[in-house]
Amino acid sequence: MGNRGMEELIPLVNKLQDAFSSIGQSCHLDLPQIAVVGGQSAGKSSVLENFVGRDFLPRGSGIVTRRPLILQLIFSKTEYAEFLHCKSKKFTDFDEVRQEIEAETDRVTGTNKGISPVPINLRVYSPHVLNLTLIDLPGITKVPVGDQPPDIEYQIKDMILQFISRESSLILAVTPANMDLANSDALKLAKEVDPQGLRTIGVITKLDLMDEGTDARDVLENKLLPLRRGYIGVVNRSQKDIEGKKDIRAALAAERKFFLSHPAYRHMADRMGTPHLQKTLNQQLTNHIRESLPALRSKLQSQLLSLEKEVEEYKNFRPDDPTRKTKALLQMVQQFGVDFEKRIEGSGDQVDTLELSGGARINRIFHERFPFELVKMEFDEKDLRREISYAIKNIHGVRTGLFTPDLAFEAIVKKQVVKLKEPCLKCVDLVIQELINTVRQCTSKLSSYPRLREETERIVTTYIREREGRTKDQILLLIDIEQSYINTNHEDFIGFANQGGGALSPAKPCPPPQVIRRGWLTINNISLMKGGSKEYWFVLTAESLSWYKDEEEKEKKYMLPLDNLKIRDVEKGFMSNKHVFAIFNTEQRNVYKDLRQIELACDSQEDVDSWKASFLRAGSTLRRISLVCKGFSEGT
Repeated sequence: MGNRGMEELIPLVNKLQDAFSSIGQSCHLDLPQIAVVGGQSAGKSSVLENFVGRDFLPRGSGIVTRRPLILQLIFSKTEYAEFLHCKSKKFTDFDEVRQEIEAETDRVTGTNKGISPVPINLRVYSPHVLNLTLIDLPGITKVPVGDQPPDIEYQIKDMILQFISRESSLILAVTPANMDLANSDALKLAKEVDPQGLRTIGVITKLDLMDEGTDARDVLENKLLPLRRGYIGVVNRSQKDIEGKKDIRAALAAERKFFLSHPAYRHMADRMGTPHLQKTLNQQLTNHIRESLPALRSKLQSQLLSLEKEVEEYKNFRPDDPTRKTKALLQMVQQFGVDFEKRIEGSGDQVDTLELSGGARINRIFHERFPFELVKMEFDEKDLRREISYAIKNIHGVRTGLFTPDLAFEAIVKKQVVKLKEPCLKCVDLVIQELINTVRQCTSKLSSYPRLREETERIVTTYIREREGRTKDQILLLIDIEQSYINTNHEDFIGFANQGGGALSPAKPCPPPQVIRRGWLTINNISLMKGGSKEYWFVLTAESLSWYKDEEEKEKKYMLPLDNLKIRDVEKGFMSNKHVFAIFNTEQRNVYKDLRQIELACDSQEDVDSWKASFLRAGSTLRRISLVCKGFSEGT
């Protein structure tokens, strides 16, 4: 393939991109492209505007980019822009381009500052650009800004991962030089999907804003946190320059002068700056498309054969034949029932190996989320003991009693039992939502028949909602039953009864502690001087956490009582593939030797969630009721 052919690769992919966007389908093809990722105020917009030589992107406080922008740069002798959603209009005024991006964003997301993964396609023709396709994604944010929704951080992260997880995407990770590279949100996200740094191109902005006496030479020379494709430094216009409408041509000249005159960068000035970045991206995207072409062509041919086979089935199809309509309707409804059952029961040939779905998610709600909601019901032991004391005194009235009154005990226990209503009802809500999501996933096969799909969803969802009401009524009835009779012969009461001289029930031998979970974990925060991180076999019971040398559980290394212990999340290290959570003492005591907290590492976030749920089971609400019993036994 000659140079002319190479130059046509990016425009060819642009045509495919436009075709798929026009019909609203991707045909399950991941087209090669460059996804631009960076935190808010990292300088993404300035980098893209410097490519074009025009101010055309929306600016302002908070989250401005709320939909992905597919920006196609095309070399042309004339300068103008056009949008795929209004292709008949050519924009020569780039202020109008900005206004159209804002209007098109609001059209889909509304004016409530929401976000949407539906992209805007913008094509810019200019004599100052090289052929290039970039996707400008929303800036990564840590906290809600202004009137943004509280879960905006997770929505944006999910959207970004949706684009950069594709093996066909190169990742342009934009990081300002005046922040610690190890804390770069863009690089952290890139590492999640590209741990070897094979698809990631680093861009370092704001080199001119670094503290005096510091520089980013080690980063730009790819010595610190190296990437296969390296780093390129750029100097954008300052906020004052932007507000003052400083000409981008002048800004590029100032950028060139900065690199040539800076003692730390002058030796690499030819490999820095916006023009070099644009040229590098053009070359790398072209090469990436060339490498992807065989697989892309193979997938297209496979899908073409599949479509031709499907078309062949409809050659003799008579849509007005009533018997055919009825048969097709029954088959589709029956298939919906089969698909729904498979998703709930977990049977079938197609098993999702990427994420939990259907019945597995419901199982997780019952065994992990529900215990978590139970333990979230915070209570203060001092307040509980005070309530016990007041209940006893109020039941005695003017008399001074010798024995603990049953009415006081029941009043306190009932008050704890009634708190179970909220997490139980929330559990029902979560399960119902998952069932409805499963229904929608199963009806996706009916997308060619929108009215049938809509009616199927309506009927099944209505039925689920009816059962939701009955289920909640049954739960409330069960809790009322539990409140009406307190079974003090239950094993959770027996252990404390003996301490009060048999005031509650005859003493019986306590059963051995229940084992809640076993498994391998790594203690992550032991220093190298003391042996470094090491993997142990952990055993969690309702009363303690122990770890052993191996699965035989013969050589116990340590045992922690669970009293006053809680768990918290720990951010995963930049260079670590492990997922970490920590155990700490609520009374600020050392948990293990001289460690204020023990950091435990797992191979996956799912393992972390499962261990956390197990710890929560060890501190379930039944222990709170047991504390009530203990309070009465001690004569509180």
